[in-house]
Amino acid sequence: MLGKVFESLSSAKSYLVLLFLSLFLVNTVFAQPDGAALFKDKCTQCHAINDVVIGPALKDVDKRHSEEWLIKWTKNSQALVKAGDPAAVKLFNDWKKVVMPAQSVTDDEVKAILAYIKVEGSKAPKGPVGPIGGDVAVTENKGTSPWTLITVILVLALIAMALGRVKAGLQHAMREKEGIPHPVVLEGAEARKNWIRSNKKLIAAILLIGFVVGSYKGWYALADIGIAQDYQPEQPIKFSHKIHAGEDKIACVYCHSGAEKSRHAGIPSANLCMNCHNYIKEGPKYGDAEIKKIYAALDWNGTEYGKNTKPIQWTKIHNLPDLAYFNHAQHVTVGKIACQTCHGPVEEYGYDEMKQFAPLTMGWCIDCHRTTEVPGMKDNGYYTEFHKKLAAKYGNEAKLTVDKIGGLECARCHY
Repeated sequence: MLGKVFESLSSAKSYLVLLFLSLFLVNTVFAQPDGAALFKDKCTQCHAINDVVIGPALKDVDKRHSEEWLIKWTKNSQALVKAGDPAAVKLFNDWKKVVMPAQSVTDDEVKAILAYIKVEGSKAPKGPVGPIGGDVAVTENKGTSPWTLITVILVLALIAMALGRVKAGLQHAMREKEGIPHPVVLEGAEARKNWIRSNKKLIAAILLIGFVVGSYKGWYALADIGIAQDYQPEQPIKFSHKIHAGEDKIACVYCHSGAEKSRHAGIPSANLCMNCHNYIKEGPKYGDAEIKKIYAALDWNGTEYGKNTKPIQWTKIHNLPDLAYFNHAQHVTVGKIACQTCHGPVEEYGYDEMKQFAPLTMGWCIDCHRTTEVPGMKDNGYYTEFHKKLAAKYGNEAKLTVDKIGGLECARCHY
């Protein structure tokens, strides 16, 4: 009788241990997305919950748009605008025609961000939310609380410990009743070896779960290598894109003239700066401190240039790997892509240093090629025959995106 009880307890304990490990695996690998962390990583560069930053405040965004629409907008806003979605077009027009770049997020991650915004928005008084409206409210997706899982795991661990003590007591009682000598108590390395020999299945399960968790975590750790989104190094001169490109309306290609006709956009020389700063000697925030650095680089004393010139040591921000080819002229002149698509709304960056706005990953570029229409094909004689072939293949009403003219061919970017 005691033997049967012992076997039942031993089996129950094994099941509890396996259940404990399974819950750990679920909580580690398949846990609900962290809305707060995602919001900080993906949204704060352009949005706040209660204040207008570059884009509208996100408070009550779930009341202005449906969850389905917000998921589509977050993952590919440009596609919605080009498709003529009324809310998307209004948002595009009302916010200075700056389209939010496509975000590499899953549907569940967007839902987690929306849930976080809803909770945080309810904590503070209402702030400006921008000019966009909507009509469908959604319910909050809270997911499973990690504290619930932790509580369950702790309770199961206590049950397993209690069953272990009961098991040991029943073993002792059974040996006493049947006159079986008690086993020698092993210590140190011998005890560990004996435990391993007696729990091979449990060890195999632990190793398997460790392999799965390690592979999952390792995959995403490796995927982040080389991604420098939000990289914002300190520059030798504090240059405000908000003043130059925003308030003064200086075209991007005036300073970065190579963008229209070259692979590289180029960094303007200090002589180009002097076209304006020969007369503008003070700025609104730093006075003449930063402008004097331009004068020093050119050895300019206010009336003439000297011979002790020295280059300004700008720090490069956007670095593609050597195996990738990118041509600014192809995108700016031929593709008619706005600079803000890749570099963000630089005209609203304030006095901060320039930063890398987009992740510039292969997946990010491919998503853009799949959603960006080729401009001017129907009105360009060069494309007449080519357009006929594409229309025959995809239909006259089909949107001819970059991927349909070879934009996904490996050799286009990896030569």
